Amino acid sequence: MIALGSDHAGLELKLKIMKWLAENGHEYKDFGTHSFDSCDYPIYAEAVGKAVASGEYEKGILVCGTGIGVSISANKVKGVRCALCSDCFSAEMSRRHNDANILALGGRVIGSGLAEKIVWTWLHTEFEGGRHQRRVSLFTDIENNQ
Repeated sequence: MIALGSDHAGLELKLKIMKWLAENGHEYKDFGTHSFDSCDYPIYAEAVGKAVASGEYEKGILVCGTGIGVSISANKVKGVRCALCSDCFSAEMSRRHNDANILALGGRVIGSGLAEKIVWTWLHTEFEGGRHQRRVSLFTDIENNQ
């Protein structure tokens, strides 16, 4: 199951992603926002981050205007590896090499067609493990030593 969240600037793209997810058989829960009124993206990034870090949700997708704010916010949650991606190669590598568990997108940066391709790539790419697991473990070590 996928946890979704956005602020007002990412809502339009999030709604398109939700439609695409449903059409492609992916289950999800929307953690908000549900309004185009100005709101604070860290609230939704934290909610999605905690849902993923707890293991209740396998992956998450966050959208704000640029994707930067939600990615920074989500990465403050212990256990989150949120990757901001604006292309399919970065989305693939964020999963293959970094085991990213949350994808951040910029609703004012990319269109819905590209977003769908990025989401598809990200959801369908597996973590390679091996030497990359050692590096992901180092992420966790840094996080645990703060």
